[in-house]
Amino acid sequence: MAEQGKQFGPEYVRAISPYVAGKPISEVAREFGLDESAIVKLASNENPLGMPESARTAIAAAVADLGRYPDANGFELKAVLSARFDVPADWLTLGNGSNDILEIAAHALVKPGESVIYAEHSFAVYALATQEIGARAIEVKARDYGHDLAAMAAAIVPDTRLIFIANPNNPTGTFLPAAAIEAFLAKVPADVVVVLDEAYNEYLDDAQQYDSVAWVRKYPNLLVSRTFSKAYGLAGLRIGYAVAQPALTDLLNRIRQPFNVNSLAQAAAVAALADTAFLQRSAELNRAGKAQLVAAFDRLGLQYVPSSGNFVLVRVGQDDGAGARVNLALLRQGVIVRPVGNYNLPQWLRVTIGLSEENAAFIAALERALK
Repeated sequence: MAEQGKQFGPEYVRAISPYVAGKPISEVAREFGLDESAIVKLASNENPLGMPESARTAIAAAVADLGRYPDANGFELKAVLSARFDVPADWLTLGNGSNDILEIAAHALVKPGESVIYAEHSFAVYALATQEIGARAIEVKARDYGHDLAAMAAAIVPDTRLIFIANPNNPTGTFLPAAAIEAFLAKVPADVVVVLDEAYNEYLDDAQQYDSVAWVRKYPNLLVSRTFSKAYGLAGLRIGYAVAQPALTDLLNRIRQPFNVNSLAQAAAVAALADTAFLQRSAELNRAGKAQLVAAFDRLGLQYVPSSGNFVLVRVGQDDGAGARVNLALLRQGVIVRPVGNYNLPQWLRVTIGLSEENAAFIAALERALK
């Protein structure tokens, strides 16, 4: 008979604080007695336009085959990505969202006790992926709420195996210019893998765009991760991908679940990649919405971090209870945003850029909350 009160699993797994997603609309409606249809959700960096019609049509056609397993190798989607980036199919790995790619990379490349480097105020999954494999985290202090690449390069030690860089960064929205990233890559030892997480790449202005796949051709230790959850509007289908040279993709595919991307997600992603009109509309809407939010923050005298993503980080008070307090006041008005105290930003809220009317509802609710 098992000993009463015995603890299972390694201590480093028991110490993990599970990832907390943004509150769903239904939960807020139940908790505060609100009408679901009147709730505005600006918490999870989803595309306010939803799924493109092209993807809906592709999903409807793929439904007939759901009695069979998905294509484990994602041949059709990889063919489209291969043509898009001019790389062989074996340079591509598909993931159940880019989150899956990040975790697979950690499991494939790092042993317990070895070190992983990431920046302060960067995506929470970097810390979670590090902790769940028993690796040692080296969190480098942020510079202007973003990555300090010089300090990250200096933090590399002999047992460092993986470095996470987000560009643009979530939750702060900061952006690293191409020259800074390339200079950093040139400093990283060949046996240290850099994961360049570009989940918000499609929201960059034309002047900010750069060719990270060209760096993959030059640096065998670089893995570029992207997602269909944001600008492509497929968050609920969970699909992302990585581009890297075969020495890395071979390792990822050895531990990747064989059917990690479902049939509907693959079909929708193929359609979404071809839908340039939807992608352009998403980017234009985002630019207009960002201007709407920052104009309101300027008018209200609120500090915010200039963002290159589809969200804005805004400071809503001076005391450490400000973020939670204003967030609760917004929830009571049926507006869901993201408190970021878990990123050591307790005075701030991250606000996803929504439709014009959603942004206006948030601004009005924020004004009332601040009073």
